[in-house]
Amino acid sequence: MSNLDASKAAGADVRLSRNAFGRLVLTDADGREHVGVTPVRAFPIAAPLEGLSLVGPDGHELAWVARMDALTPAARLLVEEELAAREFMPRIEQLVSVSGFATPSTWTVRTDRGPTQFVLKAEEDIRRLADGLLLITSADGVQFRAERFALDKASKKLLERFL
Repeated sequence: MSNLDASKAAGADVRLSRNAFGRLVLTDADGREHVGVTPVRAFPIAAPLEGLSLVGPDGHELAWVARMDALTPAARLLVEEELAAREFMPRIEQLVSVSGFATPSTWTVRTDRGPTQFVLKAEEDIRRLADGLLLITSADGVQFRAERFALDKASKKLLERFL
């Protein structure tokens, strides 16, 4: 088990490591080990590199990291691995087809993780965020990100019917 210094980021003498079972461990300034730590972004879409809470298994914050780049490279890698396993938000690159313009409708899309289909239950499942960013929630609860202004013309035309 290798320890990774995160003291600059957390403002306290804490260390991050992974135990033999692959779980994230935070060792605080008093030397207490907290097994099963979960990193949680404060603003996962608007500011993914700012504001990270290291939360214990009981749901209480153990440490606050103001900026991800303040972590040592090894500690940041551990945190990013944990976040990748926890956060799954494919980015829609192209709308291939939509089954109809009334909801529910089946969307066929191409994402940064490959082609897929999902059902849009209601138009309210498309949330508009800042700078043309959209958060689209499928009937299964999977959230897709779409950058409205980065889509091709045909995709924008299909999307406009739902906005």
